[in-house]
Amino acid sequence: MPDLTLSTTDEGNLVTRREFTLEWAMAILSAATITISCGGDDKPTTTPTPSGDHTGTVSANHGHIATVTAVRISAGAGFSLDIRGNADHTHTVDLTSAEVASIGANAQVSKLSSTDNFHSHTVTFN
Repeated sequence: MPDLTLSTTDEGNLVTRREFTLEWAMAILSAATITISCGGDDKPTTTPTPSGDHTGTVSANHGHIATVTAVRISAGAGFSLDIRGNADHTHTVDLTSAEVASIGANAQVSKLSSTDNFHSHTVTFN
């Protein structure tokens, strides 16, 4: 990561505000790139747990958890999934019976959540 302290250049001049701002922006972008790339490949995946539950990937996540339980998959009925998780607000994802069956069969299902708190998320299973 670039050093963001103001220092003198070879000529003895201070770094300009523009140079400092550019270095600061590059440092922020570098951190974002590292964060994004550390998550693995870009293909969202659902990991079935030993209990048979399926947890989806939530886009732009800030604490939401989307898990379809094995009991819901066995029931096979559509339902509204609350993805609040650890977030300070909730969203719901409406799943049809066909989508629940697809999730249970490890087929990819992507759904847009409700819009709450002025935003929504895409939840991808499998």
